[in-house]
Amino acid sequence: MAGMKEIRGKIKSVQNTRKITKAMEMVAASKMRKAQERMRHARPYADKVRTIAAHMSQANPEYHHPFMVRNSDAKTAGIILVTTDKGLCGGLNTNVLRAVIGKMKEIESAGLAIEATAIGGKGFGFMGRIGAKVVSHVVQLGDTPHLERMIGAVKVQLDAYAAGKLNAVYLAYTRFINTMKQEPVIEQLLPLPEQPAGDDDGKAAVKTSHAWDYIYEPNAKTVVDTLLVRYVEALVYQAVTENMASEQSARMVAMKAASDNAKTVINELQLIYNKGRQASITKELAEIVGGAAAV
Repeated sequence: MAGMKEIRGKIKSVQNTRKITKAMEMVAASKMRKAQERMRHARPYADKVRTIAAHMSQANPEYHHPFMVRNSDAKTAGIILVTTDKGLCGGLNTNVLRAVIGKMKEIESAGLAIEATAIGGKGFGFMGRIGAKVVSHVVQLGDTPHLERMIGAVKVQLDAYAAGKLNAVYLAYTRFINTMKQEPVIEQLLPLPEQPAGDDDGKAAVKTSHAWDYIYEPNAKTVVDTLLVRYVEALVYQAVTENMASEQSARMVAMKAASDNAKTVINELQLIYNKGRQASITKELAEIVGGAAAV
């Protein structure tokens, strides 16, 4: 019976697909633990350097680094977009790309052009499709990010800002909250923000209630130049580690959902197959009984 053969083929196909999604779920779960550990180790340093840099923006040093000065005359803004290289991770990339689109519209409404740096294949492809100006990119970072591979692409934006060509530089990525929740984030990288990202109003009021000042040894230029390099490196690296932890978590959840859905489809097809098989047997028995009665 052709219909029964087709159903058997569909069942076999879905079973093979479920084996793949189940294997991908287990691989993602293994990688997720390593990515979360790497992200949690990097987070305290990134938070601290972000706080110090924010305080420095309120200080009055004898030396002002270009990253501490807003280029009000520049007519271009920069965006560093961090996405994944691979798909099959639910709406992870879609959410951050939607947030970036909203930010780009906001920037363009202010009369500014946009230059983008893409970290990750999905973001690079997306920027190309919408016709954005991509000045640098880096893809295929692997499961373990290395700062020396990323910093070259990011330096294009930093040099442009130091030269006064960019009004501001923004960093867009997906922040890891927990295994079931990740949120897209767009934060200002340059010029130095007046308060650390993530502070609520109460904390901000405490932090901005007095002026910050520092004693620099051996001199302000050496300290500030070194600190701001570390600031940029720490935030970019942290953004990539957060995005990778979010990617593996989202992929594990997506593959688990796919495996569960495949199991549901198999059960439904098996039920249809059994009903069809029972109907075929009943028909054959009826034909045998009818033939015997005729004789």
